Amino acid sequence: MKNTAVLFSLLFATQIATGVDFVKDIQPIFSQHCYQCHGPHKQEAAFRLDHKPTALKGGDFGIAIVPGKADESRLMHAVLGTNPKMRMPRKGDPLTTDQIAKLKAWIDAGAVWPDSASVKLEQKTDHWAFKPPVKPKVPANAKHPIDAFIRERLEKEGLRPSLKAAPETLRRRLYLDIVGLPPAPSDTSDLSDLPAKLLQSPHFGERWARHWLDAAHYADSNGYEKDPMRFIWFYRDWVINAYNRDMPYNQFVIEQIAGDQLPKATQDQIVATGFLRNSMINEEGGVDPEQFRMEAMFDHMDVIGKSILGLSIGCAQCHNHKYDPISQEEYYRMFAYLNNDNEPWRVVYTSGEQMRRSQLLSRITELENKLKHEHPEWQQRMNAWVAKIKSAQPQWRAMHFEDDPSGGEKALRQPDGSILAQGYAPTKSEVKFIAKLDGPQTINAFRLELMNDPNLPAYGPGRSQKGTAALTEFNVTMKIDGKVTKLKFVKATSDFGEPKNTPLAPFARDKEIEKDKRVTGPISYAIDGDDKTAWGIDAGPGRRNVPRNAVFVLENPVEVKPDSELTIGLSMKHGGWNSDDLQTMNLGRYRISSTDAANAEADPLYGKNNAFAVFRATVPEWKTVNDEIESLWKQHPEGATTLVLDAREQPRMTTVLKRGDFTKPGDKVSAGVPAVLNPLPKNADASRLTFAKWLANKNSPTTARAYVNRVWQAVFGTGLVETAEDFGTQGSPPSHPELLDWLAVDFMEHNWSTKHLLKLIVTSETYQQSSNVTPQLLERDPYNRLLARGPRFRVEGEVVRDIQLAASGLLNPEVGGRPVMPPAPAHLFEKPASYAPFPWHVEEGAEKYRRSIYVFRRRSTPYPFLSTFDVPNGESSCIRRSKSNTPLQALMTLNETMSLEAAKALGERMWKEGGTDDASRIAHGFKLCTGRAPTPKESNVLLAMLHRHEQKKGEVAPQTLVARVLLNLDETITKE
Repeated sequence: MKNTAVLFSLLFATQIATGVDFVKDIQPIFSQHCYQCHGPHKQEAAFRLDHKPTALKGGDFGIAIVPGKADESRLMHAVLGTNPKMRMPRKGDPLTTDQIAKLKAWIDAGAVWPDSASVKLEQKTDHWAFKPPVKPKVPANAKHPIDAFIRERLEKEGLRPSLKAAPETLRRRLYLDIVGLPPAPSDTSDLSDLPAKLLQSPHFGERWARHWLDAAHYADSNGYEKDPMRFIWFYRDWVINAYNRDMPYNQFVIEQIAGDQLPKATQDQIVATGFLRNSMINEEGGVDPEQFRMEAMFDHMDVIGKSILGLSIGCAQCHNHKYDPISQEEYYRMFAYLNNDNEPWRVVYTSGEQMRRSQLLSRITELENKLKHEHPEWQQRMNAWVAKIKSAQPQWRAMHFEDDPSGGEKALRQPDGSILAQGYAPTKSEVKFIAKLDGPQTINAFRLELMNDPNLPAYGPGRSQKGTAALTEFNVTMKIDGKVTKLKFVKATSDFGEPKNTPLAPFARDKEIEKDKRVTGPISYAIDGDDKTAWGIDAGPGRRNVPRNAVFVLENPVEVKPDSELTIGLSMKHGGWNSDDLQTMNLGRYRISSTDAANAEADPLYGKNNAFAVFRATVPEWKTVNDEIESLWKQHPEGATTLVLDAREQPRMTTVLKRGDFTKPGDKVSAGVPAVLNPLPKNADASRLTFAKWLANKNSPTTARAYVNRVWQAVFGTGLVETAEDFGTQGSPPSHPELLDWLAVDFMEHNWSTKHLLKLIVTSETYQQSSNVTPQLLERDPYNRLLARGPRFRVEGEVVRDIQLAASGLLNPEVGGRPVMPPAPAHLFEKPASYAPFPWHVEEGAEKYRRSIYVFRRRSTPYPFLSTFDVPNGESSCIRRSKSNTPLQALMTLNETMSLEAAKALGERMWKEGGTDDASRIAHGFKLCTGRAPTPKESNVLLAMLHRHEQKKGEVAPQTLVARVLLNLDETITKE
């Protein structure tokens, strides 16, 4: 009856059309039933009904209101429930028959909507942060520009600056702010000279890189469920070195976004692109690689928005930004700049390794040139040899296969007929492919090509952490007379194979190493029927990551038909015991072909750029030189891998994703930038380099401001803009807007120099004020936003630990290098705390005393000491760390393994360096920790404690107890 009533009402809707008024009849329906999801505060499906132009334009599902045609209007379909799943309103009662009739009548009558009845969307382009900074005039009330702006505000508030801090307090403050370490008691540098001295310290980069690494959310593991380790510490060291060299910030940004696209890009510039490779990587079984590639892309945008632009651009991923003038289309136009890259693990070398590598390669070239000089006929001989090789190669037919094989990893089909293995990488598996044939074929042999790919570790061709692989067995079966039959091979050849009985790489061994009898070797191992042997392709550093090919010849040719169910099996059982810990030895990218030719053999020139290097090894009389060259290759440095960007040859198409869902592409977009920010230069291309230069342009309204503000935040605890990650309309207004703009412009005028900016800040009287606070000042300005006193807050977690190491004398001052694993609770790296056992190998010797910036950062089980002191775990970009004060922190510094070791070492240092009496020894320890001498009362308390505890065998030494107290003083871990 209800539906009948609705239809009856609609039949007579035209009779009341002239009587329907939008303001009186329609707007109340929208307001009561629709605005909750499609109004001023929320616009589901990018559709809103309080703004006339937007309502008539429609949303994600197309035009909703077609004036004059109610039957064609999606709005009517929704309220009628034509599709029950799309019935509107989704929440609450359906519209009444009268309301539906009014809507139909209104639309059929032309959907007349007075402009006065539509909200006016506020244009927020005049927001202060969207205008380029202009250098204001400095007030004439102080010599130092920072002091002038601060005092001008203090005078308006009726406040006066505090007195200058005590010299010992200021010395410690400068040390902690510039190098992140306490001052050595032996440093008696004049305070006026100290900033310049500390800015030249190699520890400056370690201190200031930490802030940037937070923004990049650097970590040494992939995150998500399995959270295996990754290799990206070369990027961390690049950031440290960039700060130490005072690289101009605009260049710093450009190299991190597009260093690989600079002319004649150096290794360092390529390593810098690891900035956008700090995103988490999901390698769980069954994941869709494209889904998590897109998740990483959204993360890239979030990182750039927060760390460089200081804007919440991620809010436009699913819809137009609700508060800032950035549309969803503009979001995906920026996205397009970043959507055209492969994500490889690149082999990189330290400076010492680069030098040694260059010398070796030069010597190899000299020896090859010597051979050519001594044998002028080499070219003719080589040409004849190459011609013979090429003429012997048969015509190969690339095979095509049915759906994905079993085994967990994804087999992605490539345009050239090859297969790229991605996603989960099991350590022991056998993948089977069923051939898809168009017609009968005769097959005498199969060829397996192992190919490089930028999406593989070290560019492959394997999936191991070194880009290598091992093929345990190459199997082929087919139906013969209705029975599945295994085909027999009589010969296998390859362009390279490891020597017989080569031991497995350490990472690929089973848990019980002594029982693991598996080995790798020549190609014959791939057809010997033995699961303990495998074809190995590791030719050693410098030569391991090259294409390989192998040919397998059948005992007898076979006639294959489409219904023969020809199945190719690749057995890969030479990985380690833990598939969640980079122990795979699987093939990475490969192509399988067949031929009907007899006696086919592998091509020794396959994938080789230097034919002479292959040819010379075949000439017996050149053996002496060949042996010398081979010995040189064995001296080639191992290198390491790091995550970088590498532009694709074929760009991807970028579309607006409806609701940010990668499975719902919308309109195609080209690369571009938000109109509210600085424009692109004319004829700009769609490269990442164009985007990088746009980000770092001096006309950018937010880039310099955002960075200057974060430096201020690091020094004073809070930025001039408190919401350092968001300068948009929902962010906090600047406490001192003129000072922020003056600093931003001055920063750019001084070649974007971080050291200039920092020196300017620390030489101001504002910075040098005492942090003592009166009750009146605490009430007026509890968070020190007006800066009538100096900064005082607990130092970051890394600095807390570094103070312990430095004061105790344990600190290893080495700069750079691999991440280290100091003592940590073993249960964190076993189930259930970890998804799978994680190899946390506690360091021996001085390595465990390295600075905290080098401590291995595992996302799922972060190092307990650091996480207790609010160090982020690296899952997302962090611009402002949280600051907590909990009993757990005191318990950590009292009882954690390294803290106890530091206390013992500090006690020994006090007694060794502090003089001949207990009071002077305690005073020495007190100064090591706090930077000042103890008061008589403080000294007496510590002496009384020392004398209450006598040294007893098996118990903690009294001086260790005193040192423990000193390391746990609030003053020790606080920047005064």
